Amino acid sequence: MASTTTSNWGMTRVIAASSAGTAFEWYDFFIFGSLIQIISKTFFAALPPTASLIAALGLFAAGFAFRPLGAILFGSLGDRMGRKGAFLITISLMGGATFLIGCLPTYAQAGWLAPALLIVLRICQGTALGGEYGGAAIYVAEHAPDHGRGYATGWIQSSAAFGLLAALAVILVTRTLIGEDAFSAWGWRVPFLLSAILLGVSLWLRTTLGESPAFIALEEEGNVTKTPLREAFADPASLRQVSIAFFALMCAQGAVWYSTFFYMQVFLEKMVGLPGKTVNELVMVMVIVSAPLYVVFGWLSDKWGRKPVMVAGMLVALAAYFPGYHAIARAANPALIEAQARTPVTVVTDPATCSVQFDPAGTRHFSTACDIAKSLLAGSGISYRDIASTDGRTAIAIGNTLLPIADGSALDTKGLKSLKTATGDRLKAALTTAGYPAKADPANVDWFTLMAWLLLFTVAACALYGPMAAALVEMFPTRVRYTAMSLPYHVGTGWVGGFLPVTSFAIVAITGNLYAGLWYAFAFTAVSVVTSLLLFKETSGQPLR
Repeated sequence: MASTTTSNWGMTRVIAASSAGTAFEWYDFFIFGSLIQIISKTFFAALPPTASLIAALGLFAAGFAFRPLGAILFGSLGDRMGRKGAFLITISLMGGATFLIGCLPTYAQAGWLAPALLIVLRICQGTALGGEYGGAAIYVAEHAPDHGRGYATGWIQSSAAFGLLAALAVILVTRTLIGEDAFSAWGWRVPFLLSAILLGVSLWLRTTLGESPAFIALEEEGNVTKTPLREAFADPASLRQVSIAFFALMCAQGAVWYSTFFYMQVFLEKMVGLPGKTVNELVMVMVIVSAPLYVVFGWLSDKWGRKPVMVAGMLVALAAYFPGYHAIARAANPALIEAQARTPVTVVTDPATCSVQFDPAGTRHFSTACDIAKSLLAGSGISYRDIASTDGRTAIAIGNTLLPIADGSALDTKGLKSLKTATGDRLKAALTTAGYPAKADPANVDWFTLMAWLLLFTVAACALYGPMAAALVEMFPTRVRYTAMSLPYHVGTGWVGGFLPVTSFAIVAITGNLYAGLWYAFAFTAVSVVTSLLLFKETSGQPLR
């Protein structure tokens, strides 16, 4: 067996080189998500604040949307020509695209050319990452012993934590050294430009590795596939496994992991009002805690089985979504929660004039009075309810205070922007008078409760993700493993997870309910719980060939 021929030192080198390269790719990818507020202001400055944020979140999602394409391209390459060559190409593509983002002009300098170039580079990032994860996970798994595969591949899962930690650390240090104003103006480029150094180190590490022993065995037998896509997706038995991998594992993975480490950032900063620097620090603590937990849960899955460990993580997240986010909001900004209970906000309007506040492209203007009222409230993180007006006019009721909202349908772009700015200023003044805090007060934050809930979500995400690589690798034969496991993984993380922040935020804007966006993550997690219990079979300890 190939898995028994690798020495302890050789196994350590395989894990270190594979994990380091994957951590670098995650670093590149996570910088964008961690700087979403600045990206929205820098590249979508022509749009109103809420629209620019949704556009930036949509662009974040666009990188994920192209990950399945990378899975198909590089998965097919890895199954036909070898694991090593495929993930050397992916790391080069990712590193080059990330460095170039740091060189882009801003909207103020180049107009719409700036976001257009950003979109192209973001697509390159997504495509590269689509081929990276499968290659690294398979490479390690095909070297690992049968009963230690969860532990070994757990280090690949930890690479996501190390990449996110590195991204947050570089951002935090740069912000601290040069100040928030300079960071917003030009310092945001530093994390992107530093990727050139990390790229060089990662390429050097990976060039020292040989090919996977399992793939070498296939070559010696003359059994390497020439049509991996057809074998993986046209064969009914293989397609069934691909479907089970997606619905039983990856729907929950996309929902739990990305709600914990990405949507949580949007929720804490945009909706609850914690400062961006504080949010970075909190997420860094979560990531530091998560790094060893991936390996621990991978090891536990070698002892107890993949299924019980991963399903336990799903169930914890499912039970914690709504009570957890309510408790987090109350702990982080009690003044906001008290103000909303004491002085609720209502939009009094004609429902026929209200649009669905969902705009991933960030191109709609939302010009009716109802649209203006709802977009301003959603952008301020204020929950509200609707009631129909008797005279067709629109107003925002803050307790007993009525704030009339003018219609901007007849205005040009400049006039509409001015109207929204003036209305937003009036709204902020009215909310302040009613006792709504402009931001969360760090002196009033219940840090223990806040951190306890954040760490509970972290544990749930780690229990699910720690054994994931081993479980996916074990589901598919060596001939088509790269292709077959990469596609469901990246559809789950790329589409379910990548579109989670923008969709959840849009649901909040549509409904006026600060917590309504959680139904997205809840639904996908529930699908995986049911499918896992019914269809997913235990795979731990089984030989790969």
